[in-house]
Amino acid sequence: MFCERCGAKLQVGQNFCSGCGKPVGTPLSSEPSRIQSHIRLLAILWFVVSACILLPGLFLLGFSAQLVNMLPPEAPEFVASILPVAGMFISAIAAVGFLAGWGLLERAPWARTLAIVLACFSLIHVPLGTALGIYTLWVLLPAKSEQEYRRAARLDGAGAFN
Repeated sequence: MFCERCGAKLQVGQNFCSGCGKPVGTPLSSEPSRIQSHIRLLAILWFVVSACILLPGLFLLGFSAQLVNMLPPEAPEFVASILPVAGMFISAIAAVGFLAGWGLLERAPWARTLAIVLACFSLIHVPLGTALGIYTLWVLLPAKSEQEYRRAARLDGAGAFN
């Protein structure tokens, strides 16, 4: 038997899941579903990739004044204002990735849609973004996955933390 929320293996007579702490009633399935076995890893991967995106954004925000001083004198003046804006934009993209990861861990109803949209955009970021995009679409896009995710979101009260 497996936990309905996190997919962890349950022992006979166990009252609480050792993986997520959810009270164990009568488990509905004898094997983990597609969503249960992949959702936690998918959320962690969104956190990792978002952290990798956040680092250059914070670098641009923190060191844009020093970078402007390193530009050649013939560089246009607007370049100085583009650097912090680019840093904010990159940091905002990373924040949305963190939000998607958090929402997936929480089984928030909106997180599946957000993760699918982000996966489509991340496909062009070779190699990590492409791999994450393909994995996200493989896990979340099928109709059966949508039904399982909606059921998991309802069972968790639309967002109980694992």
